[in-house]
Amino acid sequence: QVHLVESGGGLVQAGGSLRLSCAASGSIFSINAMAWYRQAPGKEREVVALIGRSGGKTYRDSVKGRFTISRDNAKNTVYLQMNSLKPEDTAVYYCNINVGIDNYWGQGTQVTVSS
Repeated sequence: QVHLVESGGGLVQAGGSLRLSCAASGSIFSINAMAWYRQAPGKEREVVALIGRSGGKTYRDSVKGRFTISRDNAKNTVYLQMNSLKPEDTAVYYCNINVGIDNYWGQGTQVTVSS
């Protein structure tokens, strides 16, 4: 089984920064894509950023220039550096990894940005 542990969420003022981490452990031979999603109350879960096995990156338009996704393959960990945070970034953030034919989710970490 694969287990994901997220950390780094919290409460920050607008314009502040947070760095989210998601570490995978268990029966992992090779991780393909890794991604961050977020979900605000009453809204659908949406992709925030995606990083492929070879490092190619894709971002949601609303976070381009502010967020950076990265990965450390030796540690089976994906990061999301979030700068210039806005109140509309407030949500529960979830990591997701693809291993073979399976996808695994973290249980979420709350990010709250105050005005």
